Amino acid sequence: MIELDDPRWETLSHAYGSASDVPELLRQLAGATGPKITYDSEPWFTLWSSLCHQGDVYDASYAALPHIVEIARNAAGPLDFSFFQLPAAIEIARHSGKGPPIPTDLANAYHDALSRLTDCVAVHSSEDWDESTLLSAVSALAAAKGHHRVAEAIMNLDEDLITRLIELNFGDS
Repeated sequence: MIELDDPRWETLSHAYGSASDVPELLRQLAGATGPKITYDSEPWFTLWSSLCHQGDVYDASYAALPHIVEIARNAAGPLDFSFFQLPAAIEIARHSGKGPPIPTDLANAYHDALSRLTDCVAVHSSEDWDESTLLSAVSALAAAKGHHRVAEAIMNLDEDLITRLIELNFGDS
């Protein structure tokens, strides 16, 4: 895992160019691990829009994921669901070819962190979870275990689709 003060961040890119701003966003994230107040609460809003922009990922996404997982594993108390959902979304996008290959020097840390998502879910499993957190945790587990289609399907569940699944109501066939 590259350190947050490593100059390599300046050579990495995200949706808006240089990823030199990502280390500071990750530092902010380490100090604010609880559920966000609104969808545009920082630092999550900028992390999402920079690292998984409209389903595309970047080399900075691969460098940031180990930090996100590590922050979550070390956090006390309830987590924001994005700690599960963003790593899952990055892995789904990577697996779908919506980003560059993982740079060689980032690959081990990325894959190790992805596998530690299961530990992260376990560490926080005794907390009260709302539906968004539950779905994100299950999606993260599926992504960590290499079940990318399942991870994406779970991530896309909403109240309407859950109801239609329960009722087996998929319209006229």
